[in-house]
Amino acid sequence: MSPTPVELLVVEDNPSDLELTLHTLRTHRLVNDVRVARDGVEAIEFIFGAGQPAADAELAHHPRLILLDLKLPRLDGLEVLQRLKGDPRTRTIPVVVLTSSREDRDIVDAYRLGVNSYIVKPVDFTQFASSVRELGLYWLLLNEPPSGA
Repeated sequence: MSPTPVELLVVEDNPSDLELTLHTLRTHRLVNDVRVARDGVEAIEFIFGAGQPAADAELAHHPRLILLDLKLPRLDGLEVLQRLKGDPRTRTIPVVVLTSSREDRDIVDAYRLGVNSYIVKPVDFTQFASSVRELGLYWLLLNEPPSGA
């Protein structure tokens, strides 16, 4: 049995940022199947399954793209990123960090762990919506993932 296809997993604990992200994606019809995880543990359980099966087991879900906040409860975004990029089953899933952190350490650590892109959330509502729209256009419509990913 292959993992359930999901177009986008948004890992975000801020209700306002989540609402704006989802509204922008739907308004511009960039994605049909969006799932939400509100913390790092929920994200890991969504992808790998609640029991986090062995490395040779099937995934529960295989998103085409993950938008990942860094400052998350229970398990932070860098730990989620490390687990995703450290597993051959999820290594090729594009992960875009969308966070408020401009800290050099977070940026360096995210790229060291294999993030595909690092975006600092704009504070302005219009700029935030524009950033999400452009991310969706590129990663969901223009980007060509490897076959089988």
